[in-house]
Amino acid sequence: MEIIQQLIDFILHIDVYLNAWVTTYQTWTYLILFLIIFCETGLVVTPFLPGDSLLFAAGTLAAMQDNPLNVTFLIFILLLAAFAGDNTNFFIGRFLGEKVYEKNYRLIKREYLDKTHAFYEKHGGKTLIIARFLPIIRTFAPFVAGIGEMKYFRFITFSIIGNILWVNIFIWFGYFVVEIGKYFFNNPDWGKENFSKIVLTIIIISLLPTIIAVFKQWFSKKELDK
Repeated sequence: MEIIQQLIDFILHIDVYLNAWVTTYQTWTYLILFLIIFCETGLVVTPFLPGDSLLFAAGTLAAMQDNPLNVTFLIFILLLAAFAGDNTNFFIGRFLGEKVYEKNYRLIKREYLDKTHAFYEKHGGKTLIIARFLPIIRTFAPFVAGIGEMKYFRFITFSIIGNILWVNIFIWFGYFVVEIGKYFFNNPDWGKENFSKIVLTIIIISLLPTIIAVFKQWFSKKELDK
């Protein structure tokens, strides 16, 4: 229970943690960010780690003065992390195969597997691109692709496109929010002064698809019970 509380605190106060890492570890922050994005995309047991909000917060921080993060190198590192994560997840899925559906693995939620499989049924290979912007599903998409024995060249093509779009959109979005704020308010420290508010806003926005999906499922169950 304590681990869950710490995780929720980390997600809701990602700006505080990120600031602390940069202050304490300087350029080693790249490695911390790499590991989080790798685990979020590469291990089916950690789909709850922040992805969208972390990329946005990192891009926001990279736009601030007197910080050690370079936005171009940040994009390169996190693209590498997402690419490595996708490949790891794909080959784990390929190794485990269809027996994942036959056995009930305690650390792999069957519900997430079924949802991702249904997503593939609807969208095909494009799932790997679309799923990049959907929490939980983005973690399971390469895993299910491996289980379904998708051709590796097809998988890697969609994976690269999805990763490039995902990492660049969120990091540059965070970066330019600060740059535009500095310009309009004529204040070079605008990003630092409003960092928590900016990140909290994007966390709420990034959670909206999940919240909407939960409510839809809840209402559909209510309709079936009638």
